[in-house]
This record gives sequence, C-alpha cells and structure tokens, in this order.
Amino acid sequence: MITLYTWGTPNGRKVSILLEELGVPYQVKTVDITRNEQFEPAFLAVSPNNKIPAIVDDEGPGGTPLALFESGAILQYLAEKHGRFLPAEGVARYRTLQWLMFQMGGFGPMLGQAHHFLRYAPEPVPYARKRYHDETLRLYGVLDRQLAEGPYVSGEAYTIADIALYPWVARHEWHAVTLSAFPAVEAWYRRVGERPAVVAGMQVPAV
Repeated sequence: MITLYTWGTPNGRKVSILLEELGVPYQVKTVDITRNEQFEPAFLAVSPNNKIPAIVDDEGPGGTPLALFESGAILQYLAEKHGRFLPAEGVARYRTLQWLMFQMGGFGPMLGQAHHFLRYAPEPVPYARKRYHDETLRLYGVLDRQLAEGPYVSGEAYTIADIALYPWVARHEWHAVTLSAFPAVEAWYRRVGERPAVVAGMQVPAV
C-alpha cells in the first residue's frame, strides 16, 4: 500500500493523478499547510524539507518500505516501478525527463512565485509582480512551441512530464494567463483534462 501525504496544490496533485492513472491502491493523509501541519515531527520524518507531497511505499525496492519526497522523484519512482508513463530507454526516455525537469526547475517554481505575488503578497510589489508574470508568459511560450510539434509534451505519448505540468496549467487564472493566447497549450490542456484519472486525481485530497 502507498500512503500519499498531500494537500490541494499543483505539486500534490501530480502524484494523485499518476496514482489514479496507474490504478494502484493508495491511502491519503492530508497535510494542511494552512495550519502548518507540514512542520509536525511525524511528517518531517517522511519529508525532511517540510514540503508536500511525500509518499511511503510499504513495498519499496527489495520489499523494504520506502519514504520519498519531491514530486518529480516520486513521479519517476512510481513510473519506473510500474513500467508506465516513462519510456524505459532511448531518446524518448530522456525527452520525457527533460520536460519533467523543465517543470521542476522552471515552470513550477516561477509560476509559484507568480501565484504568491499576484494573489497572496500582503502588499503590492510591482517589480516582483512584473518579473514573475513576465517569466510565466515566457515559460508558457516555451511550452506552447513544444506542444505545437505533437499531442504531448515529449512527443506522441502521454507521460509523467504531462502529469507534472497539468496541475500548474490548471491554475492559469491564478497567474493571469489567458490560455487562448497559447493555442497549443490550450488544446493539450483540454485533451489531458478529459482523462478520467486526471479528473479523479485533481480532486485529491477531498477536503
């Protein structure tokens, strides 16, 4: 059994989407970051960086329980364990990992900053708002150009790279992005959003 520690954020929903796609049993433990539950000792034992998501797989490598944090690492682990949504070798594998790292290193962090300064900053910070909104638009442009080349971000196949990106694009309104300005992203967003597992995973946790 896999235990998923999560909250209703894009990073948390990456993992719930993949678990739904894989159809493996899992249980959810909510970590309410609005109440600082991510700093509780029991959670820190699983996720030392006090961030969701994290998992505990009772049947990890060699049958030994494995605790794992960082959403990208979790996606890669689960995909490799079950042999789905990440090519095992060759160019397709590295293209998928490339776009997963694009999300982890740029698309997520920069959009997260845009979320903060556009929605949550206690006072307006015009420089920060412009900086992160401009970078958000640039990153959407990168993604749009890539998706103009094929149905999914790393090519013809739906992979963990799409799963990683989707929950962030789902919050496009939070970072003042009009999807129609990025037609390839918009078409991809609708295509991925029709998958039953994506619909189910986006509703986790149910709070």
